[in-house]
Amino acid sequence: MDSRTSKQNYYLDIADAVLERSTCLRRKYGAIIVRNDEIISTGYNGAPRGRRNCSDLGGCMREKLGIPSGERYELCRSVHAEANAIISASRRDMIGATIYLVGRSAKTGELLSDAMSCSMCKRQIINAGIAQVVIRTSPSEYRVIPVSDWVENDDSIINLIG
Repeated sequence: MDSRTSKQNYYLDIADAVLERSTCLRRKYGAIIVRNDEIISTGYNGAPRGRRNCSDLGGCMREKLGIPSGERYELCRSVHAEANAIISASRRDMIGATIYLVGRSAKTGELLSDAMSCSMCKRQIINAGIAQVVIRTSPSEYRVIPVSDWVENDDSIINLIG
């Protein structure tokens, strides 16, 4: 019997290590893109290259204003982990790939069992040609989301049609 870590948890463990580079004061995310069992790119959330990070500034504007998670991203200094991984890869290498995502509380280090890509990252993942998203929900469990679900269940038009 093979007692090795599953491939999914192996890649999620790597994404978990990547998030240690995050400079966000609220939530740390790490992402890796894998195709044909090869890591294509990695990304974590932090300010754009050359700009000062919230961790350097000692504060977060969204936190200062009491903005709940998932809202008012235009006030956030960070580029999200998924976006950074996509920026660092060629589209031809991402077509049919899997992106692995792990999130943790910046304050406690606790795993975010409800981690999910925001609507902007979902759009970038769709356009990159990535086939599925694997998100860690516990130290050994994860959920797999076919990107086609995000195409078919377009959350950006809910208020327009319903």
